[in-house]
Amino acid sequence: MDEPSDYIDFIAKYRDWISVKRMGIRPETKPEEVVYHLAGIRTTIDSKAYRLLGINTSVLDTEAARLASGQRKGFQSLGQAISNIEGKESKAALESACGEKRELKPIAEIYLLSKVASELKMDVSINQLIMSKIFPELKPPKAPGRGRKKKQ
Repeated sequence: MDEPSDYIDFIAKYRDWISVKRMGIRPETKPEEVVYHLAGIRTTIDSKAYRLLGINTSVLDTEAARLASGQRKGFQSLGQAISNIEGKESKAALESACGEKRELKPIAEIYLLSKVASELKMDVSINQLIMSKIFPELKPPKAPGRGRKKKQ
């Protein structure tokens, strides 16, 4: 097997969190495979960034579910839910999620907005799920050690 000509390497270690993702790129590697891998890296980063800043995402998850409840999937519902972010309950949830770090409110709003869209089954960024729907041949690699046991 030929050696990859390029690599995408992502290594992060911060306190007790570690993430390592590597992809070898060969001449036959398709662009969608690269995008799929990059989407996985982005998901890894996004899931940690808000918590590392000290934003209580569980408060915002609850608020996003409240804003999206009873809404149908679609841009009109998203618009209605977004307009409700200006309400007293959402403002209180944002303040609660930020705690003493009031300067983080714009970042908490970003999280809440993306979570509301997610609750309404809308994608606001490229992710592995949408990539695998468009390109069915893209499947996540199986984790080491989770294969079928060999019969003896």
